[in-house]
Amino acid sequence: MKHAAGWTALGLAALPLGIAAANLPLLRRPERASGRPALSVLIPARDEEANIDAAVRAVLANRGVEIELIVLDDGSTDRTAAILAAIDDPRLSVIAGKGSLPPGWSGKQHACARLAERASHELMVFVDADVRLAPDALSRLAGFMQADPSLGLASGVPHQTTIGAGEWLLLPLIHLLLLGYRPIWLDRTRRQPGFAAGCGQLFIARRSLYQAIGGHDSIRASKHDGLTLPRAFRRGGFPTGLLDATDLADCRMYQDWPTLWSGLGKNATEGMATPSALPIWTALLFGGHVLPFLLCLSRRTCTAPAAAAVLASLSLRGLLAARFRQDARSVASHPAGVLLLLWRQWTALFAARAGRPTEWRGRTYQS
Repeated sequence: MKHAAGWTALGLAALPLGIAAANLPLLRRPERASGRPALSVLIPARDEEANIDAAVRAVLANRGVEIELIVLDDGSTDRTAAILAAIDDPRLSVIAGKGSLPPGWSGKQHACARLAERASHELMVFVDADVRLAPDALSRLAGFMQADPSLGLASGVPHQTTIGAGEWLLLPLIHLLLLGYRPIWLDRTRRQPGFAAGCGQLFIARRSLYQAIGGHDSIRASKHDGLTLPRAFRRGGFPTGLLDATDLADCRMYQDWPTLWSGLGKNATEGMATPSALPIWTALLFGGHVLPFLLCLSRRTCTAPAAAAVLASLSLRGLLAARFRQDARSVASHPAGVLLLLWRQWTALFAARAGRPTEWRGRTYQS
């Protein structure tokens, strides 16, 4: 029995290690574009007084591109509007949002839809207000699209700035999920929507193809555009891609534990936390990243396969931490991070099944 558990753990730990090892060489760091491409950069902002000035100035500091920057102030009640008004640059336009939403829309998707209506360039970059673009980020994003004219949408995970314990425990698992369980080569060989994924913090899209799939209107109720927007493009027949954005942008997604916990729960039921998917994810993640360590707490159950499973799990996390400049503490505490992630997914699922609404940025969404 103990050998069976060890072999099971080893298989479940080796699976994501093998997928990630194959994925990492395929995850390209984009090169700068040829020529001087024109881009529309679109930022939705709701109560972003702590972020918006730095976000806007980082976009405007980009070199080698023509920039149209449009920010939607989505009914902010803080100083967001005043900060935007104080930035004097003809490339910046600000849309005043009303704050109220049409029925059936989530806040971010409605804001992005309105921003896209004002965009005039074929390449549109959707970027969150807490993201800081590097000075060559826009040129390199355009270069990624130039290199593959068939792509309708591309996305990358910015370098995640993690300060609190919850941040460095949980946020590095974004890369584990994207690269350990989703073969990138399927982006080119299989275009089914279920294989599509991205990061909602940073997207670049072709405007003509975005319009062809119905834009954000096609995902109007979603709170997880990192999954639903790439899948909308795939449903429309257009390929999507994933790029390495580690040196293109930085982001501190959540400023404190309550916001982190709420943020991870708001879109959980559009990803892992469904009645059919979560038991599978629990088996994969618990079996491959927690069970090996539990087995090796005792000399009686720490068989050779179990020890090899521990090594495989830590090797994967070390590999990802090195590539994406993640906090080393997240590697050492990896099983705890996985347990915490699974706990958040299960609590989100039970809350949704009980009909509890989700609250985010002052808005309430029914389950």
